[in-house]
Amino acid sequence: MQFVTGTNAMMQRTSGLTGWAASARAGCVYALSVFAIGFVFGAIRVLLIAPRLGNVAAVSLETPFMLAVSWKMSRWAARKNGLLTDTNGALLMGAIAFAALMFMEFCTAVLCFDRTASEYFAGFLSASGAIGFAAQLCFAGFPFLQANSNRLASS
Repeated sequence: MQFVTGTNAMMQRTSGLTGWAASARAGCVYALSVFAIGFVFGAIRVLLIAPRLGNVAAVSLETPFMLAVSWKMSRWAARKNGLLTDTNGALLMGAIAFAALMFMEFCTAVLCFDRTASEYFAGFLSASGAIGFAAQLCFAGFPFLQANSNRLASS
């Protein structure tokens, strides 16, 4: 067993915190940016598309655009925080982003749209809710997929 003392120990502790902090910052920025863009797309979907085509068709039309936005925002947030090839950091970034996105959506549903927690969670059991949840799982996995791809390409 090797003990690290002095300046090296401080640098190791600092770098560990920096890695977590970078992942947390990237995850929060990623989630917030995708949530904001999704809020606009969601308003268009609910107000203009769903009344004409139905909820499942509207969500099915919106999903590819949201996945494209998520892919771009994931790469941008990872690059800004030095996680383009860090698979562990990117995995944490995706988990934090997913938790933050779900929290923001839950709060919006309950506080802005007067839904109960039960109604919010029951929404995932509908066809449109399942499509949206599958897209959110993709959203969570994008940082890791990109970092792994970048890491393999650079080696």
